[in-house]
Amino acid sequence: MKNQIFIMNHPLIQHKISLLRDKATGVKEFREMISEITMLMCYEATRDLPLKEVEIETPLAVAKTKILAGRKIAFIPILRAGIGMVDGVMELIPAAKIGHIGLYRDPETLRPVKYYSKLPSDIDDRDVIVLDPMLATGGTAVDAIDIIKKEKPKSIKFMCIIAAPEGVSLLTEKHPDVQVYCAAMDEKLNDHGYIVPGLGDAGDRIFGTK
Repeated sequence: MKNQIFIMNHPLIQHKISLLRDKATGVKEFREMISEITMLMCYEATRDLPLKEVEIETPLAVAKTKILAGRKIAFIPILRAGIGMVDGVMELIPAAKIGHIGLYRDPETLRPVKYYSKLPSDIDDRDVIVLDPMLATGGTAVDAIDIIKKEKPKSIKFMCIIAAPEGVSLLTEKHPDVQVYCAAMDEKLNDHGYIVPGLGDAGDRIFGTK
């Protein structure tokens, strides 16, 4: 399957990203914007969910209408910044299961180091959407997807808010079967592996740790 990159240019998403980037945006507002953007992105990322026709009794008559056809979803945030995206997706799909993968980036090598992994026991029966606000070098995303693929889920998508070309290039090279959804493709990475212009450290801004 050819890798597909979806850049979401919806005006509401772009407006909210501008607020995210602003260094004057406080922790509460930043957290709310992450959740709202994620919800809007999830709406698009789940556009291909299958439907089935059912009959529903309205107050006036019987209606032939459609519901989700039993597709099971799991959201896997990459700790810790990915946690900030969970509320947004759960607003849309409250029955989904949540797993967690903990990876941090070594400041010297810029390589990801795993410290935690807990996935749903029935992940092999689910479609997975991996959550991380930033796709920078791509190493963390690649390693997280490597971990998930060992459990043989039905499919995997990756959803981020801001991506760097270097991260997209690595992810598409290593996992060409994974669809990537992002809201903004930025210019580049700096010498420290941060996305430019970006929005700083997403985890620190979500949790107020800096």
